[in-house]
Amino acid sequence: MSLKYLITGATGGLGSQVLSYLVDNVPASEYAAASSNESNRKRFEDRGIAFRVVNYDDPESMEIAFKDVENLLFVSTNTFDVAKREKQHQNFINAAKKMSVKHVWYTSLAFGGFKDSRADVQQAHLITEEMMRKADINFTSIREGLYTDAFPVFMGWYPSTSKIYLSGDGPIAFTLRAELGEATARLMVQGGHDREIVLLTAQETVSFTDIVDVINETTDRQVETEIVSPEEFVKIKTATDEGGKPKGFFRALETWHAAIAEGDAGFTDPLMATLLGRKPTPAREAVRALLKENRDYEWHQNYAKRG
Repeated sequence: MSLKYLITGATGGLGSQVLSYLVDNVPASEYAAASSNESNRKRFEDRGIAFRVVNYDDPESMEIAFKDVENLLFVSTNTFDVAKREKQHQNFINAAKKMSVKHVWYTSLAFGGFKDSRADVQQAHLITEEMMRKADINFTSIREGLYTDAFPVFMGWYPSTSKIYLSGDGPIAFTLRAELGEATARLMVQGGHDREIVLLTAQETVSFTDIVDVINETTDRQVETEIVSPEEFVKIKTATDEGGKPKGFFRALETWHAAIAEGDAGFTDPLMATLLGRKPTPAREAVRALLKENRDYEWHQNYAKRG
C-alpha cells in the first residue's frame, strides 16, 4: 500500500509545521512522520501518526522508510558543514531513486532567488539540486525565504547587545518559518512543479538596519550598527561572540553578509501568497510581535551548544 506523504525532519521547526498542516487537512492514512531517532516513535504514534526512521547517515534506514512513498519531503540537514551535508544528501537521493519515490520536495534556501549565490550556506543546496538532476528523479527544489524567526543569528544580536557589527547590509525577504511550513505543505498537496525550482518568500524586504530600528522601538533599547571590513568582522565576532560560535562560522557568515549586500536575499515571489491565500506576515510586523511576546527573544542557533 502506498503512502502519499512522508515528512522527514518532522521534529524540526519546518518539518513539524508541514506535518501539522497535513494532520489538520488530509486523512491520517495518507501521511507519516520521520526522524533519525527511533525514540521519537512514541510521541507520534500516541497522536495517531504513523512513524518511520530516516537516518541520513544510514542508507538502509532510508530505503526501508521510502518504500511505496509518493511525495517525500526532503528537509536539508541541520549542519553548516558543506561536505558533511553533501554526503548525507547524496545518501538520501540515492535511496529515493532506488525506491522509486514519485516526487521529492527539497527544502532549499532563497539566497540568489532563482539564480546561484556565492553565500557559503547556499553551496550545499546548489550541489543538492545538481545531484537530483543527475539522478534523474522527479523533484521540486523549494527555495525557502530566510527565517524571520532566526534574525538574531543572521545579525549577531543578543538581548545584551549594544552594538551590532556587520560586514554588509541589504534587502532581505525575511519570512516566518511557520508560514513557510504551511506554504510548503500546501505546495505538496497541490502537486506539480516537476523538476522545477520554486521560491517561497514574503512580499516585502527589510535590511538589518530596519530590524535594529524595530528592536529599539519595541524594547526601548539603543542598539547601534557598524559596518566593518570582512577581516574585521571575523576578528571582532570570533573574539566577542556571546554564543561561543567558532571562527569558521563567522567566515561563513561574512559570505552571507556579502551576498545580502549584493541583493541575493532580496528576491520575492508571489507563489507563497497564492498558496496561503493571504499576504505573508511582513518582517517588521513579525519581529515586533516576537519582541513584544519576549523582550529578550533568542534563537537557538545563535548559541554553539544549543544546536
